[in-house]
Amino acid sequence: MQTNFSLAQLADPHVAESEKILRKCVHCGFCTATCPTYVTLGNELDSPRGRIYLIKDMLENGRPADKEIVTHIDRCLSCLACMTTCPSGVNYMHLVDHARAHIQETYRRPLLDRLTRAMLAFVLPYPTRFRAALRLAKLGKPFIGLFEKVPALKPLGAMLKLAPASIPKTSPMASPGLHAGQGTKKGRVAILTGCAQSVLDPAINETTISLLTRLGVEVVVPPGEGCCGALVHHMGREQAALASARQNVDAWTRAIEQSGLDAIVITASGCGTTIKDYGFMLRLDPAYADKAARVSALAKDITEYLAGLDLPEPVRKPRTIVAYHSACSMQHGQKITRQPKELLAKAGFIVREPREGHLCCGSAGTYNILQSEISAELRDRKVRNIEATGAAIVATGNIGCITQIASAAKMPVVHTIKLLDWAYGGPKPEGILEESLVAAE
Repeated sequence: MQTNFSLAQLADPHVAESEKILRKCVHCGFCTATCPTYVTLGNELDSPRGRIYLIKDMLENGRPADKEIVTHIDRCLSCLACMTTCPSGVNYMHLVDHARAHIQETYRRPLLDRLTRAMLAFVLPYPTRFRAALRLAKLGKPFIGLFEKVPALKPLGAMLKLAPASIPKTSPMASPGLHAGQGTKKGRVAILTGCAQSVLDPAINETTISLLTRLGVEVVVPPGEGCCGALVHHMGREQAALASARQNVDAWTRAIEQSGLDAIVITASGCGTTIKDYGFMLRLDPAYADKAARVSALAKDITEYLAGLDLPEPVRKPRTIVAYHSACSMQHGQKITRQPKELLAKAGFIVREPREGHLCCGSAGTYNILQSEISAELRDRKVRNIEATGAAIVATGNIGCITQIASAAKMPVVHTIKLLDWAYGGPKPEGILEESLVAAE
């Protein structure tokens, strides 16, 4: 794609980076076939190619964002299926991230939209606040129907619908500490505690620590780490995202310098995609560039890390049919496609992949709140494809996908690590009934 940025514009490193990305696009349109919003809405401007044109026009002319570009950028899930499909290597992720930051700086949203986004940024990245908000959500549930009738209040209705009926207790394993491996030491890793997942399903990390320590891996929960920054990053709140990144880089750097780390294990693939991008996000900060790059290099999804271990034979082989939902942040963001399925198969599960596995389930961070109608269409499409597999259980590696799919699916939806832990001697995952574990014929 030909660009016409001035030398003055290219002096801005963010603009210069976006210009490089824009120049790689050859207008081929391969991305449109795999873009969930284009497939759903059929509007060229709701495809990656259409958004690229809008972003180019906005940045090249140095103008503030307007309602049209905000509408179409807001509809982007950042699922990154376009990057998997693109034959030219266009880094759409970095381009749309820049566009969102530009929107945040130059566009004044309607009051209720501003308040909703500010509330999400204030609450979701902080477990204590998020837990309190979920308790209050019980009071708001009777008003869901009212909120859904007012367009500007639909996000509130969506939030209340997604709020769970009960909230798990805070896990003691989320506190800073060291969990020693059993037997011969096979490694030492740090684990991301995170934010939303630690409230919605703390058992994911508990199970991960239990399995890793049984396998001889020492697990450290370092003091000072917090939200990875993905939630605010995708809302264009770049300074808040970078602050979270720096906080985590500091925490993990201390752990590296104290006793070394083989990996930083992440159990939410959405977080993993962002943490693996810390090196790029902080590349312009001389105090953090090298440290962030080291952290990004150590970051591994839990299935990615387990695939590199010499695992023993499973304690039990259930032979249960499992539909594996590959989260977008896993398959498109991190390019992890093989390891989770191979681990499940080795553990004795019959793995089936739903049709249209490349299409997003509609969760995408805060997307199922801010774009609830499109999100619901994508969720229902995903659930239909999952149910068509005939599976008894759904396995996936991202808390957002778990929450989204479970809101409509008839079968249990669990984190992949819980099934692996069960096969390797851990307890049966909570919420899975015996009839779900009937062996396949």
